[in-house]
Amino acid sequence: MRRILRRREVVEDDWRLAGEEGGDDAGSPALILPFAEFRTHIAKWRAYPGRLGVRLSPADAAEDLAEDIQRLSLVAAEFPTPGEGRGYTQGRLLRSRLQFKGELRAVGAAVKQDLLFILARCGFDSFELAAGQKVEEALRALDRYSVAYQPAEPVPSIRQQRYSVAG
Repeated sequence: MRRILRRREVVEDDWRLAGEEGGDDAGSPALILPFAEFRTHIAKWRAYPGRLGVRLSPADAAEDLAEDIQRLSLVAAEFPTPGEGRGYTQGRLLRSRLQFKGELRAVGAAVKQDLLFILARCGFDSFELAAGQKVEEALRALDRYSVAYQPAEPVPSIRQQRYSVAG
């Protein structure tokens, strides 16, 4: 099982990816589908009895989940490279415009401890770290800064930061 950071705790991930061992739609109550699979077979997945998650690639529009946002328990946004920032926007849109209350997860090769503070401020509350990252060190990275100058998306599961204005 993968170890991830979820709501400021290091936990064993209970979610499975479609196609992963133990992750087919018949056997796993907590399944993460690629966005394209979810949209292609929407009726099937709307009727799925277990917890359901969708994985967005950078090119996917988060707004396309609006009709099904209450059905989803998890949305994962991919960060495949350090220069790819569309996942930050997807996270903000999901939390602010779509009012997504479920687990918002950052995944991919660029999910490293030096970005967790910023990801959390965009609304992410769980993190599947890139290979080579130490989960315990990454947990400490969430408290790296005590002051932030821009407002953040409210995430009930992540400690709210106090904001000060430079003057």
